[in-house]
Amino acid sequence: MEQETIKVAIVSDVACPWCYVGKRRLEAALEEWKGAPVEVTWHPFQLDPTIPESGFDRDTYLTNKFGDLERTKAMTNRLTEAGAEEGINFNFGVQWLAVNTLPLHQLLHVAGEEGFKDSLKERFLKAYFEENLHLNKPEVLIKVMSEYGWDAEKTKQVLADDTIAYAVKQEIAHYQERGVTGVPFFIINDKYGISGAQPVSVFLDAFAQVAPIPIAVIGEGDSCDPVTREC
Repeated sequence: MEQETIKVAIVSDVACPWCYVGKRRLEAALEEWKGAPVEVTWHPFQLDPTIPESGFDRDTYLTNKFGDLERTKAMTNRLTEAGAEEGINFNFGVQWLAVNTLPLHQLLHVAGEEGFKDSLKERFLKAYFEENLHLNKPEVLIKVMSEYGWDAEKTKQVLADDTIAYAVKQEIAHYQERGVTGVPFFIINDKYGISGAQPVSVFLDAFAQVAPIPIAVIGEGDSCDPVTREC
């Protein structure tokens, strides 16, 4: 008897460092999982939709967010350590730029229609947190998208398409209405909500328990919250 596919919907933002860590931990769980096949889909979220098109440099962003740069050191150190364990080289150097991620979600939206959303998500996370690429600049996005065979005109058209932007905003609103307030958030078979970058064991336990039982949020892992602005 063929096993039904386990569906994992991941709500996340490119600007969320714990989403990067959570992605790695889920991938590690998928490597270990020996049960039913797992289908992963990515869904948008914006931690801060008010960031201007020009973006914020590191110190401006962190000061606005935490009020004190000293407060951020423990957070970034913890992230750097957690990232290193997952093969992520977080770089919060002076070149790092916080950007409004709506245009990135527009590109991801179309990438999803074309079948390479997971790959592009990984590319954007690496570009944002490891390479410190300024992802608010069209020329940078054009270069990234050229890696997937897009020409400059196609990238510009997607970025300028208000219909795509509206669809992304509607999807974000949908998950907010469902109660997603911080990311990453993993919804398994529409039954379990896993909040934050949980350990591999939590994902494996959830996969093993996707029988028809009441929906439940399994623990609270590390995540980014747009209300408290904590990461």
